Amino acid sequence: MRTKMLVVPILLAGFVSSLFVDPSFAACAAQKDTDKKEVGQPFQYIPKEVRTVMLEGLTARQARQDIPFNIFKTSFLPAQQALYIIFFLKMKNIDLGFAPGAASPAAADAAAAAAAQPKLKATFNLFLQFHKMENGAPTQIVKEVYVPAVIEAESAAFDSNKEEWYTVGYTLFPGNYLLAMAVTSYDLKKIGIQYCEFSLPDPKSFIKELETTPIFLLKEFKNTQAIEAKTELHKGFFAYSIAYITPNIENTIAPGDPLDVFYVILGAQSTEQNIYDIEVQYEVKKDEETAIRFQPTSYVSPLVSHVLPMKQTLRRIQDDKELTETRDLAAGNYTLNMKISDKISGNACAKKFDFTIK
Repeated sequence: MRTKMLVVPILLAGFVSSLFVDPSFAACAAQKDTDKKEVGQPFQYIPKEVRTVMLEGLTARQARQDIPFNIFKTSFLPAQQALYIIFFLKMKNIDLGFAPGAASPAAADAAAAAAAQPKLKATFNLFLQFHKMENGAPTQIVKEVYVPAVIEAESAAFDSNKEEWYTVGYTLFPGNYLLAMAVTSYDLKKIGIQYCEFSLPDPKSFIKELETTPIFLLKEFKNTQAIEAKTELHKGFFAYSIAYITPNIENTIAPGDPLDVFYVILGAQSTEQNIYDIEVQYEVKKDEETAIRFQPTSYVSPLVSHVLPMKQTLRRIQDDKELTETRDLAAGNYTLNMKISDKISGNACAKKFDFTIK
């Protein structure tokens, strides 16, 4: 089991003021429509041949499979007046053109030589084209982003047929969008295209009700101290403000492991000192039967990372005495029910999250 640190204080230290995110993090929402070239990057914009293919398939959402990939999930988190949208995609190693990198210096012995084997490297391009949606149809392009991608893998454990998952995130203002995403070979001879329609709610619209960002299970996180200066593709985690966050994308835990839920409550009100008074009642159910009911939990921030032990307390009567037994929740499919109440505004909402123990 991983060591659990206090994720909330670490994250809040960086961006609790003005809806959680440091101004420089949200600043990418105000950058020009075309990201500029940096030293060593081959493109200042989406090349014409890629852009043409993106636009040709836009209306019919016609994917192109030169490099097969799949956008299987999206999520979002607050970013000041905007929202940080995260795209999760899957790609097979064999389609990304992995090849040996630069050779390591000569080693003194055979064992050291084996350990010094060069890593495999895949160098390719990722392009993002965001369209505004109006009346169910894409209209103008609001952002175009070039993301140079370099992924490394250990030679010894490399499986060319393995499908890995990756993330890329970007800050946008609330609204309805259509993303055209292209993954291309470095020389642009292979172009894969996928489309993804999504909506970002306006956090300011939740006046008479509460809402949450998509709930996920936290697997691991790392404090990075600094915010990413440019958009990057990440393998097996996503970047958010001053943290690298690894979600449990399968929503599956082992018997005895805790459930570490992560989400942000939207619409909650605070005092003048920026203190919140939020209460959440957690209950785990299997079908319609309650398996675990927790005592209500209070929070002074709408950013929640909470560890819930999956321990079930059973009571029985023996010889006129009540005996209790605590055991790990058995394998199976469960639902986490959440009743969220804002004690300041009086608003509330209910949420459900399905997970599996196996």
